[in-house]
Amino acid sequence: MAQQSLTFHGVTSAEQVNKITTALMMLDGVDSAEVGRYGAEVDGRVKREALIKAVEKLNLCIKVT
Repeated sequence: MAQQSLTFHGVTSAEQVNKITTALMMLDGVDSAEVGRYGAEVDGRVKREALIKAVEKLNLCIKVT
């Protein structure tokens, strides 16, 4: 199991955090995701690109790195 980190810029509410958490947890290969306003720690067998795409698909106007 690999751990990957994402950094967020522009997350301003708990609702956005919840949406990001749900999007990440729905991905095949994600075992756990700890999400906050400034980033996420994701455990599992999923590519970083897939994590970033899942967050960008939400159209929350945030930057993911």
